[in-house]
Amino acid sequence: MTGAHDAFSSTYAQARAKFLHAAADAGVQVDSRPHPLPGRDGEELAMDVALDGDALASSLLILTSACHGVEGYCGTGVQVAALRDRAWRDHARSRGVAVLYIHALNPYGFSHIRRTTHENVDLNRNFHDFSRPLPDNTAYRELQALLLPAQWPPSDDNNAAISQYIATHGEPAYQAAISRGQHEFPGGLFFGGTGPTWSNSTLREVLRSYGSKASRIGWIDIHTGLGPSGLGERIYAGADDDAAVQRARSWWDGGGRTPVTSIYDGSSSSAFLTGLMWNSVYEECPQAQYTGIAMEYGTVPVLEVMHALRGEHWLNLHPDAPPALAAQVKQQMKDAFYTDTDSWKEQILQQASESLYQAADGLQG
Repeated sequence: MTGAHDAFSSTYAQARAKFLHAAADAGVQVDSRPHPLPGRDGEELAMDVALDGDALASSLLILTSACHGVEGYCGTGVQVAALRDRAWRDHARSRGVAVLYIHALNPYGFSHIRRTTHENVDLNRNFHDFSRPLPDNTAYRELQALLLPAQWPPSDDNNAAISQYIATHGEPAYQAAISRGQHEFPGGLFFGGTGPTWSNSTLREVLRSYGSKASRIGWIDIHTGLGPSGLGERIYAGADDDAAVQRARSWWDGGGRTPVTSIYDGSSSSAFLTGLMWNSVYEECPQAQYTGIAMEYGTVPVLEVMHALRGEHWLNLHPDAPPALAAQVKQQMKDAFYTDTDSWKEQILQQASESLYQAADGLQG
């Protein structure tokens, strides 16, 4: 998969076209689930699903992009390169593994250069049992007014207050307070929602349609925005189960060369989170033994990512902002989650390819 820089795209519409073409060229049928709203440029939005392999295969590998919309610029590149890679496709088939490509879990956020869905929900905090009390994030409540000030760029006073919070509590605590997810401020950052989003419900339909026959399911979900630039951190994505964590490590750690981290033991660059997307596979495919990771690629330092997220959320609350400021905020947002250089893309594809081969071998074993 290395060297396939043209697998990446500069807009959602271009990314979708490349995915559809790559699937067609591979002879793989696409099942499109249309989104109810149009894209930023009026284009049709959809969650596009392509199954490469036997629909009755006992081993299924899922590869997903754009859980957090803007992160789809990276994830699509991985999916397109994989669909174009004959050696990879032959390897999966030889291991008896069917591969389910789900393109643009959150097409609205992808098109509009947002991390959230059209409901302003962080999809990866939205998989709760909404009949039960939702988690309470008191630390976020204290920060909400500072995070989304009346003006943008923030005033000197606002910057000083944020800096003071970080100096007092530490950068990891600041990151955790914001990113853990919250259900109190619908216009705020990392809002987990008060009910299932369109993307949540549609993904569940896809899992029921394509995952009900599998006895073993692996899942690689592509993310960006945490960690050193270009480094793909393999973060265990599943229930707090020692056997499943060990299974993920046996598949993906490359003998310690490519370690699998976890939010449960503090080894991950991610804070401890709730409402995560992998909950859906246990609920919709309970017959399968499940093993998964989030492949988290670094871009820029985390405080820059948080600043970009604050600006983009501010813009969403102030749609009448001057066009020049709006364009600047959107570009900063895109740069926070996608590094448009050949060297970065090369790193992404090399590590993605390695993780796919590791998963196919793990599923066979």
